Amino acid sequence: QVQLVESGGGLVQAGGSLRLSCAASGRTFGITAMGWDRQAPGKQREFVATIRSGGSTNYADSVKGRFTISRDNVQNTVYLQMNDLKPQDTAVYHCYAVNPYKYSGQGTQVTVSS
Repeated sequence: QVQLVESGGGLVQAGGSLRLSCAASGRTFGITAMGWDRQAPGKQREFVATIRSGGSTNYADSVKGRFTISRDNVQNTVYLQMNDLKPQDTAVYHCYAVNPYKYSGQGTQVTVSS
């Protein structure tokens, strides 16, 4: 089992920035990828970004150029730097880790006001 705890969410105005953090514990050896999904009210959960153990990354088209994912392999922590936030980025952001199953955290609320 992998436990994940997110932090860093909050309320921000459009155009602002937030940095999310997610700390993994438990069975962290063998994690092949970590990343972020989000779920807006009334919508399905969607992929945001992922970073693999080798450092390669992928982003949803909607966040490319605005969000940056990074990872501290020693601390088993993944970060999501979110810049130029838009109201449509409002959602609960869930961290995940793959080892080999996908584990998700409880999420942190991000609210972007217009």
